[in-house]
Amino acid sequence: MEKIRLGVNIDHIATLRNARNEGYPNILDVTKILKKVKVDSITIHLREDRRHIKDKDVIELKKQNLLPLNLEMAATKEMREICIKTIPQSCCIVPERREELTTEGGLDVKNQMNYLSDFLPELIKKKIKVSLFIDPDLEQIKAAKTLGVQAVELHTGKYSRLHKINKFNSELTRIKNASFFCSELGLKCHAGHGLNFSNVAKIAEIKEIEELNVGHFLISNSLFMGLENTITKFMKIIKHPNYRKIK
Repeated sequence: MEKIRLGVNIDHIATLRNARNEGYPNILDVTKILKKVKVDSITIHLREDRRHIKDKDVIELKKQNLLPLNLEMAATKEMREICIKTIPQSCCIVPERREELTTEGGLDVKNQMNYLSDFLPELIKKKIKVSLFIDPDLEQIKAAKTLGVQAVELHTGKYSRLHKINKFNSELTRIKNASFFCSELGLKCHAGHGLNFSNVAKIAEIKEIEELNVGHFLISNSLFMGLENTITKFMKIIKHPNYRKIK
């Protein structure tokens, strides 16, 4: 593979802004930094409880149009209507529970086939690139393919947790097998969740994985290194062709 893409999730810029509700930091200003360092897209998760990203953020980011917009959302009628109204370049359907701090696992596609087969066609017809956020499970991937989506995003949260205690090899193998299976079925393969400087290289080396979506670590580490330096270092680690050396 010639290139791996990087989408930066800016949800927690909005979290910081909402702490004071005074409009700072302005997420539109942040997108200018992302454009400068040549990331490939912006990812935002519009949650049911609007805990970070707000409806107006979705509208303004699309209107600004500095970078392609990837909208993460639950499979609800409300979110589908917002997505169809906004027409982001892509959307990723994720499981969502109000009480969770972050997305805790992949979407159970296999056991929601009837619902998703009714839910997804309107999005696909609008030429929005639809992906499903799933665990690296072959049965889930097979179900996703049946639904006609373009891509799946493999949940790397378990791998990331196991990497901290150096017991990640079996989960890494599972991700490799899942990404290869995606390729065999003609599905594009993305990955994300819990990735950082220490653990991302082995994921980025998997040739079938075309895109990473990363947020919390990049935003948090920017407190120490700055956002531009953090992202460029991350891009260097994943061998993204657009990375610039940090001076």
